[in-house]
Amino acid sequence: MQPDHPLVAAIPVRNEAERIGPCLLALARQHAARLSHVVLLLNNCTDATFANVTALGSRLPFALHVVERTYPPATAHAGTARRAAMTHAAERAGPEGIVFTTDADAVVAPDWLARTLAAFARGADAVCGRALIDPVEAARLPACLHDDDRAETAYATMLDRIHDLADPDPHDPWPRHVEHSGASIAVRVGLYHRAGGIPAVPLGEDRGFLAALRRVDAAIRHAPDVWVSVSGRIAGRARGGMADTMARRLIRQDEMLDASLEPAMTCLHRAQARAALRQLWGQPVRHGPWRARAEKLARQLMVPSATLIETCAEPFFGLAWDRLEAASPLLRRRPVRRAGLVAEHRQAARIVLRLLHAQDPVLPVLDG
Repeated sequence: MQPDHPLVAAIPVRNEAERIGPCLLALARQHAARLSHVVLLLNNCTDATFANVTALGSRLPFALHVVERTYPPATAHAGTARRAAMTHAAERAGPEGIVFTTDADAVVAPDWLARTLAAFARGADAVCGRALIDPVEAARLPACLHDDDRAETAYATMLDRIHDLADPDPHDPWPRHVEHSGASIAVRVGLYHRAGGIPAVPLGEDRGFLAALRRVDAAIRHAPDVWVSVSGRIAGRARGGMADTMARRLIRQDEMLDASLEPAMTCLHRAQARAALRQLWGQPVRHGPWRARAEKLARQLMVPSATLIETCAEPFFGLAWDRLEAASPLLRRRPVRRAGLVAEHRQAARIVLRLLHAQDPVLPVLDG
């Protein structure tokens, strides 16, 4: 169903003369819904991108807005470009609109827009889709890269299942995925502004934006039926991005897993602590029985009780959790060595099985 409010897509572009055409045509061929505008932020382009976009403009069913920028080398990165593109898109969408972002080397699925809108209709404030490597280009990559990615993704999914069982999110029910890729993110304009927009950081602006949305309690859906196809190139435009990761792993396998992953038991502790804080947040914890529960949780997480009580007064649960997570030594992030991945995956599977069979997912560690 096509909503009444504007739908605007924002795309940062850096020397994508060959790929910007397929990207825009995929957005033009959407089923059951259509964009009103697309904003292209041309970031320090030195090839024929602008000419190719201009030649294509009259064939598109949406208004195309091309913004050219030349940034100093220190800021000419994806974070700066995506933030600028999303800001322009939000202005055109208006306070009731929805803004989408994808990458210039991405080809969205024909139902990308319709399925994203379906997630919004079910109550989401933001929707994350999956980024799948183009199958033709994926076939050219060595099997070791695929094997590493499958193993890491499977473990990330198992950790996410622990969170789902120990601290369920009604806005993001299982099944879901674990990606936060700038190749497929959509957000209501009001929540975009509340979160402070895309962070202008050299790397990981997509993850940083999702973290900012969580801090202001946005309802985020990781929709498994929303996907885009991205390039499998190993000479990318963003230093430190997916292409650089693949190029590095072609030479030597990374010793550590992705920084977002952690040991299975630590993940369980984190999910349980989050669930426990959720029960306390917003309650009158300075007095009565709630105070006793808050003091007990503070002892278990090794933080001063005053810190936890102040945390519960934060205006958003996401802010409260962010503050408590940073204060507790028990919740300090610890990396996982790739050599230990198999053992950690087995441990995570045992935890999931225990949670699935529990009538009431008791907090065994925090209650100990």
